[in-house]
Amino acid sequence: MAITGFYLDTRAVKDGDLAPLKISISKKGKTAYLPTDIKLKPSNWDGRAYKVIGRTDRQALNTIIYNKKQKIDNALLRLSDDGELTLLDARRIRDKVVDYLTPKPKNTINEDNLFAKRFLRFAGLKKESTKEIYMHTYKRMVAYVGDKLARLRFEDITKDWLTGFDTFLSRTSPKKNARNIHLRNIRAVFNDALDDEITTAYPFRRFKIRPVATPKRSLSVDQLRTLISYPCEPTVAKYVDYFLLSFMLVGINMVDLCHLESINDGRIEYNRSKTSRLYSIKLEPEAMELIDKHRGKKYLLNALDRYANHKDFVRRMNENLRKVGDMDRVGRGGRKIRNPLFPSLSSYWARHTWATIAASLDIPKETIAAALGHGGNTVTDIYIDFDRRKVDEANRRVIDWVLYGKK
Repeated sequence: MAITGFYLDTRAVKDGDLAPLKISISKKGKTAYLPTDIKLKPSNWDGRAYKVIGRTDRQALNTIIYNKKQKIDNALLRLSDDGELTLLDARRIRDKVVDYLTPKPKNTINEDNLFAKRFLRFAGLKKESTKEIYMHTYKRMVAYVGDKLARLRFEDITKDWLTGFDTFLSRTSPKKNARNIHLRNIRAVFNDALDDEITTAYPFRRFKIRPVATPKRSLSVDQLRTLISYPCEPTVAKYVDYFLLSFMLVGINMVDLCHLESINDGRIEYNRSKTSRLYSIKLEPEAMELIDKHRGKKYLLNALDRYANHKDFVRRMNENLRKVGDMDRVGRGGRKIRNPLFPSLSSYWARHTWATIAASLDIPKETIAAALGHGGNTVTDIYIDFDRRKVDEANRRVIDWVLYGKK
């Protein structure tokens, strides 16, 4: 916390001369000073009451002094709201206050400190899929403040601004976790600017992004067995195969599954699109059977033989997974009425299902984390990176339990 006060600087003043009155800014035992352009005799200054005394113009001078201090206190309050005050020492706080109080010439903008420009630069360095997410955030900010966004400095993005933006988003995105994606994108740009010393503003010290806990969506062993064995229409069965293949490859994401190109020494090896982390998964016979069934022309699998991109395939896959279940035909035209077994099932459930079943088999959480790419820098995680055998054995156990009931 910074404290302001007044200091009559008599150090270089001879007896009877006027001394400059300064405003002091103190923090953690260090003090910096700002001029007031007022000079007084020591006898005309009450250092305890911070008042001019013994002069006919004392009332006017005290008003000027009070107003100057008030402006500085307001500047400090703004720095505190932006989260900067805790980062700066007394001298840098003084410099920030001077910058805040100095009138800026019209049409003069420090472009390095423009939030929108930095945001676009940061987004442009991301891979295409991630860039799209950031650009969606940018469009939502434009919808919130319009053309004003281009002129906002980092210091203008305050706790109140973020709260207002979150409220604005809630009108079309009632789910908190969906809104948090946009807020995390803004925070990432702030972190990048802090690293490059573009700004010291950081409203996220006071504005907290709090996720809402959601249940992990996964199938139980019995539900997965039901899905595998259910007599589906051929057009639906294809997508069930892809779900099962994803499961047998330790929950590989569909974007990565669709873009697999080859098998290397009995293993599937790829860099996960989301994290760029290298994965190497042993190809079990049951998974190999599904690959042979759905061989592709350009890629290992035929998912993209008919679809322009993986998103279109996943959309159709999810639609069909939710068709698994009883079906009746009604009316003259024989309109299909479905009673889906798993109305919310999607391709991503395969990943959570693998982890849930692995945990039920008492497979060590370190092994599960390594298999899913969640490992940190523990000794165990590093060991698993070099010795994939543990993950291979875990995957084999999961498959044996699901398909054959063998623990």
